[in-house]
Amino acid sequence: MPSPLYSGSNVHPAYEIRYAWTGWPSRRGEPFPGEPPDGLFATLKQAWEPDGLRLLEHHWTEEAIQLILSTKPDVAPVVCAARIKGRLQHVLRTLGCPRKFSRKVALRTVGHNARKDVERYVRRQVSNEGFADARFAERLKAYHRCPPDVDLAAPSVTSSGRYWFNLHLVLVTAGRYRLGEDATFENLSTECMAIARKKGYAVSELSIMPDHLHLALRGDIAQSPHEIALAFQNNLAYRLGQFRVWEDGYYVGTFGEYDMQAVRRRADGE
Repeated sequence: MPSPLYSGSNVHPAYEIRYAWTGWPSRRGEPFPGEPPDGLFATLKQAWEPDGLRLLEHHWTEEAIQLILSTKPDVAPVVCAARIKGRLQHVLRTLGCPRKFSRKVALRTVGHNARKDVERYVRRQVSNEGFADARFAERLKAYHRCPPDVDLAAPSVTSSGRYWFNLHLVLVTAGRYRLGEDATFENLSTECMAIARKKGYAVSELSIMPDHLHLALRGDIAQSPHEIALAFQNNLAYRLGQFRVWEDGYYVGTFGEYDMQAVRRRADGE
């Protein structure tokens, strides 16, 4: 197999990746303290920074701890969840109030827009572009994919908890070169779905444009957003003849069932 054209050393992404994490006390253990111990979050912020995690918001009760964090694109959800829980338990212990956590946690991707809005945005790419040639627009619509059996509202369930890992991925052609051949669009459409099947992703919406493409998908929780983006960049480049068809970058953002405002309201019990 040829060497990958795109890697961590030559790809510079744009990203906005956020997770909402919820942890509960063990049923056999004590509830959490009524208030977070003094210095807890200042210590945690320093501990999480080398892990690529940044604490944005928190909501604390005796029954549950809810955190919203941003991450770098090379952090996989399972790693994120492990680092959050592990560091939190360790710092609580060092501050003199150790607590046992439930084995199960919840980690869900969130963003400024909810799943339905993101999927609608991807689905309407061709219609919203306003192409002068209506026939060309109809040709592009033929390569849109929206598998009816894919539901990004459903979590990935493991022995350690429930994960909602939904990404909006955008790849742009190098130099904004405009593709126009039906065979190219067909190759891109077919290969995107083949990559998803091979890698364990689930694509809910795929729209191909002359100089970029959009994907709304559920990723494999063991893979980082960066790994997922590179999988599409490299495999699609190979399918089109193994040349640098994409810019040396990509955009990836997270989304979920609730936007950021709704997540805050839920955490506050509204």
